[in-house]
Amino acid sequence: MRKRRHLSRAVLAAVTTAVLGVAGCDAVGGNSPEPSGSDAPSTRPKPTPTWDRSPASVAAVGDSITTGFDACSVLSDCPEVSWATGSSPRVDSLAVRLLGRAKAAERSWNYAVTGARMADVPGQMAHAVTRRPELVAVMAGANDACRDTTDAMTSVADFRTQFEDAMGTLREALPRTQVYVASVPNLMRLWEQGRTSPMGKQVWKLGICPSMLGDADSLTAAANQRRETVQERVEAYNDVLEQVCAKDRRCRFDDGAVYEFRFGGKQLSQWDWFHPSVNGQARLAEIAYRTVTN
Repeated sequence: MRKRRHLSRAVLAAVTTAVLGVAGCDAVGGNSPEPSGSDAPSTRPKPTPTWDRSPASVAAVGDSITTGFDACSVLSDCPEVSWATGSSPRVDSLAVRLLGRAKAAERSWNYAVTGARMADVPGQMAHAVTRRPELVAVMAGANDACRDTTDAMTSVADFRTQFEDAMGTLREALPRTQVYVASVPNLMRLWEQGRTSPMGKQVWKLGICPSMLGDADSLTAAANQRRETVQERVEAYNDVLEQVCAKDRRCRFDDGAVYEFRFGGKQLSQWDWFHPSVNGQARLAEIAYRTVTN
């Protein structure tokens, strides 16, 4: 918990003056002389809001969730229902909610790739910055935990470095662009829901998140420990996303809203019971829009 410091009025005034002096383009009239005389206003110019709730363009980076994988047909992308940039009225994507349907078609771009891990996000971000978006939506990390074995999962340290690289790529090109970061979903919850579906378990055998979903019906100590290990790694990834985002004043993390969302049968793909359905994509869009506009 942060400790509160008690400052004297004199010190506080000095600090306020210093901050306003260096705020540069984030302050209104920061370099203008103050009016004098009895008509001078009693308050100093106020900084403009750092966060714009109405960005004029949106780019998305990430993995299969953002490509709408398995939402429309089995083992296929369906970008029109993407929570971030999709055009489907059944989803009402983040871009559509922010820009309107017509502008979203012209001013939103999706660079997510099915199967991508955090190591791929800096490259996706490099493509995104060429569009000069005012908001970049990021959802990645599930594939870093969804490996053949728990030993093959991306380490927390590497995950941090890769996300920092992605943010650095953005900031070097676009220092004022805003970032929405979604938490990694609760993979344990998805296993609990999908293991009731015979079809879902058959699709899982094709290689969907084997570290969590492999041998889906097994409740042995080893199987349970494997799943717990994956879950702990997901939670560690979310800590990294929150911490790195917190260092950037134009970045907003969803505070774990996607992780905490209780995906049920209606929100999961009828084919794999793991990826979001169209309804699930709509719920992700709601979470994103709420985070961006509050």
